[in-house]
Amino acid sequence: MMKYEYLLFDADDTLFDFPKASSQAFETMCRTHNIPCTPEVYRLYHEINLELWAAFDRGELTKEFVTLERYVRFLKVLGLERDPAACNRDFLAALGKGVYPLPHAEEVCRELKARGHRMYIITNAVASVQRSRLRGSVFAELFEAAFISEEAGAAKPNKAYFDYVRRQLPGMTDENALVIGDSLTTDMQGANNAGLPCCWVNPAGKRQEGLRIDYEITGLRELLDIV
Repeated sequence: MMKYEYLLFDADDTLFDFPKASSQAFETMCRTHNIPCTPEVYRLYHEINLELWAAFDRGELTKEFVTLERYVRFLKVLGLERDPAACNRDFLAALGKGVYPLPHAEEVCRELKARGHRMYIITNAVASVQRSRLRGSVFAELFEAAFISEEAGAAKPNKAYFDYVRRQLPGMTDENALVIGDSLTTDMQGANNAGLPCCWVNPAGKRQEGLRIDYEITGLRELLDIV
């Protein structure tokens, strides 16, 4: 008998190789807008991007502000006269085509599906990007739905986001659902806020304090022995 019928998977860095998709989308954007694309330039963008998304996770900024402001700041530091909205648009379009499953993600999800688990995506990503990536991935046939913060009216780790998920899945309870993700601040904190069991995907062996972590795994194949 399965322990958790409902499996709520984060997408980026849990199922998808987001750094690879992001770096390739950034290169495409740079070529389109004649921006130098060096490791140093990408590192600058990445630092600005991380800082803004961290503020979003804390509830300080909106997603719309973050996705545009990162290019406003990036171009200002480089001293380049480019349209930040166009840069962001072309980056997101390229990102939506970047489908790179992490090792073993497909085989694990296929096995879980065969066992009868009901699987869903829970993500704070830009809706248009995530919908495009999911449609173009092997996961389209494996997951029943994707719950995206933009459409939910709230974002992980807010309890309101998980309340939205619960309304879409009336059969889900605190006992038969498991949140699976790599982020302490959004996935694990969100599960704690919602009173749901959680599984931390932690391949780097990071340390944490203060959160309830029900399961900790270094790779998705370990999930098969938990659920």
